[in-house]
Amino acid sequence: MTLQRAYLLLCGFYTLLVGIGIIALLLGAGSLVNLAQVAVGAVAVVGLWGHTLGRGYLNPRQWRPLAVLLVAGIVIQVLAIFGLSPSGVGLTWLLTGTIFSVLPALLLYRYGERDQEVWATPEEREDGRVLGELLASRDRLVVEKQEADRKASLTLTKAGNEYRASVVRRYPDRQERFEERFSCPATLAFFIEKFTCISVGDIVQAHRDDGAAAT
Repeated sequence: MTLQRAYLLLCGFYTLLVGIGIIALLLGAGSLVNLAQVAVGAVAVVGLWGHTLGRGYLNPRQWRPLAVLLVAGIVIQVLAIFGLSPSGVGLTWLLTGTIFSVLPALLLYRYGERDQEVWATPEEREDGRVLGELLASRDRLVVEKQEADRKASLTLTKAGNEYRASVVRRYPDRQERFEERFSCPATLAFFIEKFTCISVGDIVQAHRDDGAAAT
């Protein structure tokens, strides 16, 4: 069995669990707390399918907080099991919620990492591919651009599998410097477009001009 197939079976299993939880609630075997458990579980299942299928569902910023919420729920449920002496139905809900929240919490925390291609648009993936090719043939890319009342300087380097972007943004009354590191070139492309006035097209053009000058 391949890892992908195992993940698909896992997603199917958790989807079935949510379905069973919904049926149990409809039959009256649960409380408002259990309703909240099922609702959180349903959102978590969406994230598990996204992680398995390599698709970006909803927003990457929500998945890590959800993973933390699941961990907090695990702690609360364990304390309730040993401290409240719940009834048979309540104990079943608590044990099920505790046992089957551990793996989703781990996977959703990983899924919420913004620096991966799953969250990139097709344009960002293409721009990332172009940047990767440029940095494969050059040690450093330096580009400057003036736009209205601001000027941006961008330096791109690559060390191993890590991309580094150093940015200087100059305004009439101040100057900002910051640096970020990425493992996914598509995320690098997103960062450049969002936080500078420089586009990947500007970088390509500057490199093309350098190549023409060298010849």
